[in-house]
Amino acid sequence: MDISAYLTRISYTGPLAPEPETLRDLHRAHLLSVPFENLDIALGRRIACDEAAFLHKIVGLGRGGFCYELNGAFAALLRELGFQVTLLSARVPREDGSEGPEFDHLALRVDFDEPWLSDVGFGDSFLEPLRLQAGIEQRQGAQRFRITTGNGLLRLQREQEVWRTQYAFTVTPRTLDQFAAMCHHHQTSPQSPFTRKRICSRATPNGRITLADDKLILTNGRNKEERLLSSEEEWHAALKTYFSVVL
Repeated sequence: MDISAYLTRISYTGPLAPEPETLRDLHRAHLLSVPFENLDIALGRRIACDEAAFLHKIVGLGRGGFCYELNGAFAALLRELGFQVTLLSARVPREDGSEGPEFDHLALRVDFDEPWLSDVGFGDSFLEPLRLQAGIEQRQGAQRFRITTGNGLLRLQREQEVWRTQYAFTVTPRTLDQFAAMCHHHQTSPQSPFTRKRICSRATPNGRITLADDKLILTNGRNKEERLLSSEEEWHAALKTYFSVVL
C-alpha cells in the first residue's frame, strides 16, 4: 500500500503512531474527505469485495464507496500503520424494526488498552471513534451516542429526539471474504437500499453535504437547505463541485 498517497487522499498530515489520538484524527479526516456513495451500482459496475480494489477506487481514483469499501480500505490503512484492527459484522434494522441479516454492514474494532468502535462507512453517524463500552453516553458536538446490550447483541444508538438503533453487532472477528455475499446482494437485489437511488454524501465539520438522486442537501448545524437539480448535467456538476467526483 502507498501510505503517503492514502494520507494525501484524506488530507492528513498529523502523527502516525498507533494511539487513540491518531485513530481519532485519521477517522475524522477520512469522513471529511471520502464520501459514502453507491454510484457504481447505478452504473452497473461490479464492486468486488477485495481490499486492493477498494484502495484503487478510493485512493487511486479519488472516489468513495459504501461500507465494505470504505471500512475495508480504512482497516488496511490502520493495519499498515501498526493498529490492531478487527472486522465486525453488523445488522442494520429493517424498515419494520426487525434485525437485518448478518454481514449487512462492516464496522471495525480497534484495540488499545481498551477497544474502540470505528466506522467510516455508515454515512450520517459518529465523526470520531466511540469507546466500545456499553452503558455510557458519548457526546460528539451536539450529538449523543451510546452502545447497549440485549439478546446477545451490542447496539449502536444515536439520540434523535429518542434513542434509535443504527445497527446491532457482535465482537466476533470476521474476514473480508465473509462479507462478499452481502456485498453482492446490496449491488443487485431490488430489496437493497443501494439499488433504489443514487447517493453521495460526506461529513463537513458542522454538518453534511448529500446528493440524493436529484436533490442536493446541505446541512450546517440546525440549518438545512435542499435544492432540486433540474438536469443530469447539473447533477454531474454538483458531484464534481461538492465531492470532486467525475464519473
